[in-house]
Amino acid sequence: MQQWTNTSEKTKQQNDVDVLEIHIYPYNLIVWNDEVNTFDWVIQALMEVCNHTEEQAEQCAMLIHFKGKYAVKNGDYQTLKPMCNSITERGINATVESIS
Repeated sequence: MQQWTNTSEKTKQQNDVDVLEIHIYPYNLIVWNDEVNTFDWVIQALMEVCNHTEEQAEQCAMLIHFKGKYAVKNGDYQTLKPMCNSITERGINATVESIS
């Protein structure tokens, strides 16, 4: 047996769909590899400055080591610049770079 729904109910159901918004930020916080800083020091800095979990910070440190640099955070310049300063004050090389 076929059920009938009225048109206004069907329209209401279609209008209640959430829309996923994607925000693309134009800058990356890049941390550079060096032969001075230890993995533990870089991991601690990423956890404290970038609010990474220990696992995220460890993965970033490995990528920094093997690739020579890695974008550890993405965002707007005003947010990333103080983070960059905090990392470089710890003796770790970091820059903020435009994605484009």
